[in-house]
Amino acid sequence: MAREADAVRSRWSLTGQYASVDEDLTGTENLVLLARLLGHHKSAAYTRAEQLLERDEGGLDRFYTSLGHLWAHGVQVDWAPAFAAHLPAVVDLPTYPFQRQRYWLEVPNAPTAAADPVDAQFWETVEREDLEALAGTLGISDSTSLGEVLPALSSWRRDRQQRATVDSWRYRIVWRPQQNPKPATLDGTWLLAVPTAHQDDALVQQVQQAVTDAGGHVSVLPLDTSAVEGDAVAEQLRTALAESDAPSGVLSLLALDEADSAHGFGVSRGLLATMALAQALEQGAVPAAPLWCVTRGAVSTGPDEPPARPAQAAVRGLARVFGLDEPECFGGLIDLPEADGTGTDGTQTDGTEPDRTAAALAFLAPLLAHARTHAQAEADGTAPPAGSAEDDVALRPSGVHARRMVRAPLSAAPSVRQWCPHGTVLVTGGTGALGSHVARDLAREGAEHLLLVSRRGMDAPGAAELRDELTALGARVTVTACDVADRQALAELLAGIPADLPLTAVMHTAGVVGGARPLAETSVADAAATVRGKVAGALHLDELLADADLEAFVLFSSGAGVWGNGGQGPYAAANAQLDALAERRRATGRTATSIAWGAWADGGMVDEEVAEQLRRRGVPEMAPELAVRALGEAVDRDETAVVVADIRWDRFLPAYASRGHRPLLDELPEVRELLAEQQRERERDEAAGGGADDPGAELVRQLSALPEPKRKRMLVDLVRGEAGAVLGHGSADQVKADRAFRELGFDSLTAVELRNRLGAATGLKLPAALVFDHPTPTTLAAYLREQLLPEGDGGGDSGLPAELQKLDAAYREAPDDAARQAMADGMRALLSAWDGEVPQDGDDGIDDEVAAATDQDMFDLIDRELGIS
Repeated sequence: MAREADAVRSRWSLTGQYASVDEDLTGTENLVLLARLLGHHKSAAYTRAEQLLERDEGGLDRFYTSLGHLWAHGVQVDWAPAFAAHLPAVVDLPTYPFQRQRYWLEVPNAPTAAADPVDAQFWETVEREDLEALAGTLGISDSTSLGEVLPALSSWRRDRQQRATVDSWRYRIVWRPQQNPKPATLDGTWLLAVPTAHQDDALVQQVQQAVTDAGGHVSVLPLDTSAVEGDAVAEQLRTALAESDAPSGVLSLLALDEADSAHGFGVSRGLLATMALAQALEQGAVPAAPLWCVTRGAVSTGPDEPPARPAQAAVRGLARVFGLDEPECFGGLIDLPEADGTGTDGTQTDGTEPDRTAAALAFLAPLLAHARTHAQAEADGTAPPAGSAEDDVALRPSGVHARRMVRAPLSAAPSVRQWCPHGTVLVTGGTGALGSHVARDLAREGAEHLLLVSRRGMDAPGAAELRDELTALGARVTVTACDVADRQALAELLAGIPADLPLTAVMHTAGVVGGARPLAETSVADAAATVRGKVAGALHLDELLADADLEAFVLFSSGAGVWGNGGQGPYAAANAQLDALAERRRATGRTATSIAWGAWADGGMVDEEVAEQLRRRGVPEMAPELAVRALGEAVDRDETAVVVADIRWDRFLPAYASRGHRPLLDELPEVRELLAEQQRERERDEAAGGGADDPGAELVRQLSALPEPKRKRMLVDLVRGEAGAVLGHGSADQVKADRAFRELGFDSLTAVELRNRLGAATGLKLPAALVFDHPTPTTLAAYLREQLLPEGDGGGDSGLPAELQKLDAAYREAPDDAARQAMADGMRALLSAWDGEVPQDGDDGIDDEVAAATDQDMFDLIDRELGIS
């Protein structure tokens, strides 16, 4: 024991590595926990270790156990000397007992350069701010000379790492000019839905003329946008189409009605009418007709564009989600230029400008024709025409511009200022999760007066604690109750801001998180409440502070308005409207920054239901301290609109593009690589003879060859497998066939995702409420069976016993004539053998084993004889 203690002391003395100790975590007296490495041998920790080494607890077993605790707490330990004589092998950790499923977090195999171990050790020492160890590494005898350098170096390192992380979260939207489509013709009837108040507008006449000039027939459907409750719009559609053929498509100009609806300020009649129209199409009021939502001036494709129209931009956000949830009913989004005679600042000119609308509409018919040809090719399983089918475009006199999401590194947007908050900074939603994080950061940055506004004010949970915390950071804090959607109350609040601390910045974080549900299940009242809760306050602030000299006007938007979240149509509409509001403010010379956030950790932006969906789809929560850093950098760069979201593209893309190509993402390097790899896999499959047949047709072929019990089993397994994939399980084992989907953890969003996956696997157009109408995998499989193999179409009774149907199916599935002949010969031989064993009259010498065999036993015997078991 003494020799072991001396050896340990000797090792420590040679290396200069000492360890402090603490009482063990298990309660066993005197268990040494080596918590951190020290730089001198006169520490109390060394003395305590000496005492332990002099007693029975100082052996190698104790020492190795302590090293194990040290390693488990994050300190690197070189185990090689201890195991050199044993040549241990590295093995995988076992899975849980009797469950062959891994729950360990997997690290992505990103292609990174091998780290230099010397470099890694140096930076590890810096990050620990271990002065003595760094001096030893650098060969400096006097460590005091590094006293000022080390903290600065450690801070610089952390700053660079955080900056790289934030940089990886930043994206923006751009509009890319496309090759102008060639002239094309349209056929069939195109339904033109217009607000009754706008049916005589020149734009309506121009759109109608553009379609008829290309050979199409236009049926104008005026809709009363003030009456969209219930089935009002669906009834108008059915009445209008009672005596006409199914249209080739639906062009909606309902967004033109920007007037506030009866449901409140900021919620346009055009938005609610568009939602009702989409619901009617999803319910089959117009069979097989894709919806194209047409707006005017809703987006700005460049600095010379007029300001965006926020109310019409909201329609685009809603329709974008409809396209994700109901791709069979969706054509795309088309924005037309602002009305002729409108200048780039939104004012009216003398009307001498050329007819920009007519020039842009020259591209409408070719766009619609190309998209229809593309869709038809997909339906037929044939090669699509050259060029992608764009689903989000702006038509301008110069041609077609397509919407793209691209990376926005900080280096591409250099700082134009170093904004330091001062005076009064207004934070709406100030006592909520987001507002609290923002307020803390503002206080740390030196804000003099924080005006935190929320519906409940000081009655909000944690408000008093937050006030005290911010006060301790040096800020003057006012927490008040005010509904910013109430214009009068907000005006009174702004009038009460102290004159010696004038308002210099606004952080609008308030808003209602949209509930996740399919559009078909969303009422007009619920949709309006979601939009109004997010938009009304922002519009009031914009108007009431139109003449204020603000340094920052920040709107908290969401990624739902940029790429669309399934089941969040109204919420996406609200956030798209905020983005457009920022563009309009900027176009009129006022400051504005809209940040479309992903999910924040510790609450905010999305509720837990949506946060869970985002995690599964590859959009995990961002650390708040880094998110507020991204906020500050966007303000320093005076950006108008930026996306800040942590997106894991290898997980996000498969779900987002499960129902078709998404051109929005085409310019992202990670997406390009993933798509290229998918293409390489398809080419390898085709080269190996596994050509890509229509999955629905292949499924029907397989089911037709099976007896009814095995059809049922195959479809149940299909449903369970897709459900397991949606829920993030490694297999279908955790999805019980007769357990309700809700009990398995399905919600509205995951129900839509399962519907989409099953639609892709079966080729069927499935209803949005599929999972709720058929609440278990077994009942859902039965529904799929009826849709795939209706009676009389491969699903009827052949008249054969079920097991003989299996033999018949095996014969029909044989690869060639020789195989079929071999099976027929084998069956004849088997029948001959049975005939020879038929007992003579009076002979009851039937084999007891055969007599006792069940039908299944007999057919298992046949399977073995024919080699098809």
